[in-house]
Amino acid sequence: MNPVDPAETELMLEQVRRFAQTEVAPHLEDWEAAGEFPRSMYKRWADLGWLAMGYPEELGGIAAPWTLRNAFGVAAARYTASGGLLASLGSNSIGLPPIINYGSAALKQAIVPSVLAGDKIAALGITEPGGGSDVANLRTTARREGDYYIINGEKTFITSGMRFDWISLAVRTDADNKGAGGISMIAVPGDAPGLSRTKLHKMGWHCSDTASLYFDNVRVPVANLLGEENKGFKIIMTNFNGERLGMSATAIGMAEACYDEALAWARERKTFGQPLTSHQVLRHKLVDMRMRIEASRAWLDKLSVQADAGQTGQAWVAEVCMLKNQSTQTMQFCADQGVQILGGMGYMRGSACERIYREVKVMTIGGGAEEIMKELAARQLDI
Repeated sequence: MNPVDPAETELMLEQVRRFAQTEVAPHLEDWEAAGEFPRSMYKRWADLGWLAMGYPEELGGIAAPWTLRNAFGVAAARYTASGGLLASLGSNSIGLPPIINYGSAALKQAIVPSVLAGDKIAALGITEPGGGSDVANLRTTARREGDYYIINGEKTFITSGMRFDWISLAVRTDADNKGAGGISMIAVPGDAPGLSRTKLHKMGWHCSDTASLYFDNVRVPVANLLGEENKGFKIIMTNFNGERLGMSATAIGMAEACYDEALAWARERKTFGQPLTSHQVLRHKLVDMRMRIEASRAWLDKLSVQADAGQTGQAWVAEVCMLKNQSTQTMQFCADQGVQILGGMGYMRGSACERIYREVKVMTIGGGAEEIMKELAARQLDI
């Protein structure tokens, strides 16, 4: 497929819609109840060419600009209406970039192709129990002994935490430096002795496995270091930009899902002998939803074009932070209005609006909380 061909892009988005209807929707509530979806879904996603989009072709990737990837992200969220499914399938997108951009050639070959083929799963390990947004204050340590790092500490809220085969882990390699300067990134295998995991139970994203991780003298070869020792903070910060742009696409797609369900219900549901759409107040609710969706989508498209053109300076970073807030607030508004329009049915398990309503808060917090996004944007804009 030519990733810049509009006709081919439309065919891909239609394929996403059909896939969601036939292979996700019939099983989603069962997956939510079970707290996981089949691991085979990674392989299915890979076989369809979606897992490898945007990664280097020499490592098994498929060339795809941000404009295409974000169009796919919106469609995948809109039609699956499952943040849990997409969060776990998307953990590769935050776990792999540090390895691809900073790992040795041998390390990349050992990890990336099998992940992009859907045979292995990658994750990112940053957050700790003692701090979320305060990344520079992390306490997990990696002490060097000869050709190995000895890792001790704890991570939490890790997406794909129970399943990952590789994790890009943030650690403190300089015990005397308590700030950003003492942080490194290391690729850690999921079967490393001394690594244990505990499943977490959440408000939403039920079918996405999330875990706390415990490192008890975990030995990892020095060759697994990503980039330079004590210079991992920049890797983390750079990685956040792509994550936030992708989250914005997902949030917009989720808002679309709420709008679709609310509109269909309003057209079918009758009150006082007339469909809900005959009432001005309901029509205005739907228009309010549409206004926010269109504005957020236009902003996403603009930033995607700039990313493809390499225009990713301070102003772009600031706008990504603001869009992350704008898009998740759009998702929040549409989920709220969707539940209101559906009424009692909107409160029942099984409706997209109900599920997305529960998933809103993780989107406004994960990847950088709203308050942090505003402050980071202000600093980038010299406000």
